[in-house]
Amino acid sequence: MLTAPAQIAPAVATGDAELGVFLINVLVAPGVELVGSFPGELQQELVFTSAIAADTREADAARALIDYLKTPAAAAVIKAAGMTPG
Repeated sequence: MLTAPAQIAPAVATGDAELGVFLINVLVAPGVELVGSFPGELQQELVFTSAIAADTREADAARALIDYLKTPAAAAVIKAAGMTPG
């Protein structure tokens, strides 16, 4: 059965689907047991980057957010959401 990404986890949780394959952070949901990710050679990792616009009015705030996202505390939250912190 093919379904919209937002419906994958609920379909697995209710038993309407036996298996869901998608991004881990989408599959993290009550009633869904994650068994792991595909081996690296079978998947493409998504990498999110950050940048600060040259003409931004809030460069210090943007820099502070980027710096925070690199801390162990932020990495724990990112990992708990099913993503791989960088």
